[in-house]
Amino acid sequence: MPKAQYHIYVIELSRKVFTENRKFREANPQFNGVLECLYVGMTSKSPQERFEQHKTAYRNKKGHKLSANIVEKYGLYLRGSLYNHIAPLRTRAEALKMEETLALELRRKKYAVWFN
Repeated sequence: MPKAQYHIYVIELSRKVFTENRKFREANPQFNGVLECLYVGMTSKSPQERFEQHKTAYRNKKGHKLSANIVEKYGLYLRGSLYNHIAPLRTRAEALKMEETLALELRRKKYAVWFN
């Protein structure tokens, strides 16, 4: 059985997240309102499948909610141009590190970014 591959993905969020969500606003003091609000995540599924899970408040067989509330409420669409250059990663640890690296890089570019 082949090992799982992990993908990094970026979802554009409605700008309402910045005005309506205090935690999001506090996490992004560098945001100047010019660029977009984003969510960065990682998954062993395809980015499209994971986006659908977020938007439909997907629950696994054990009943655990797998969607992020912020994406469920404010998610608009995938931003492939911000993550397509990242090759699939072999381990969950690598993917988590890459998720954080990309999120912080986007924040430095003045995007407002949420990641776990």
